[in-house]
Amino acid sequence: MKSTMDYPSKISNMNGITVIYDNRALNGLESGWGFSALVSFRDYKILFDAGGDGEKLLRNCRKLGIDLKEMCCVFLSHIHEDHTGGLWSVLEKNPLRVYLPASFPPEFKSRAGKYGAVVEISDPTEILPGIHTTGEMGSIREQAILLKTSTGLVVVTGCSHPGIVNIAKEAKKIDNVYLLAGGFHLLGSNKRELKKIAEDLKTLGVQKVMPCHCSGDRARKIFREEFGDNCVDCYAGKMVEFR
Repeated sequence: MKSTMDYPSKISNMNGITVIYDNRALNGLESGWGFSALVSFRDYKILFDAGGDGEKLLRNCRKLGIDLKEMCCVFLSHIHEDHTGGLWSVLEKNPLRVYLPASFPPEFKSRAGKYGAVVEISDPTEILPGIHTTGEMGSIREQAILLKTSTGLVVVTGCSHPGIVNIAKEAKKIDNVYLLAGGFHLLGSNKRELKKIAEDLKTLGVQKVMPCHCSGDRARKIFREEFGDNCVDCYAGKMVEFR
């Protein structure tokens, strides 16, 4: 996996993740509470979540050289505003198909459907060749996206409300997890809990982690101690490439 800090004038066509929206930002990008990333895999460019502020999301896209017209769809992890708030600004620019949990409110699905197709997800399924969803998990009814790469699964999460270990277990039903990236929902966890979570992930065979958004500074510190160089720092503007 190749990691780079400086973004180019235009995103490459390599398989990879580009963080567009996060609590932390570098290289002149804007930060904000929430998460969004461009997931590039095979011939597909997918917007994973849409952050909380649409205009901020669009400005970061422009700075990163991300062309919304090149995206094939939007994948929403869960209903919370900091992951869906920017959706409408995106759909105004490009009416895309939206993959969302079936439990989303009817009014949300109806509004999104005015722009393009809405695909409701309940169960684990392959939504595009080599691209899977965990299906709805937990009481928040959250889904994560799974990319079947040559080195194992790349898993991207929104907030991991169902538990990051539970998501990794679900992913492992398909293949071993190479990279686990996104919000891990660990802000309130203590050191002992975090070390146990890190140990559980390593026992499951997770090779690399990239905690973002709601993971928290304490979690990032513990994960760096436990995973070493296999813990990837994350912020808006971060790009990682994989095969």
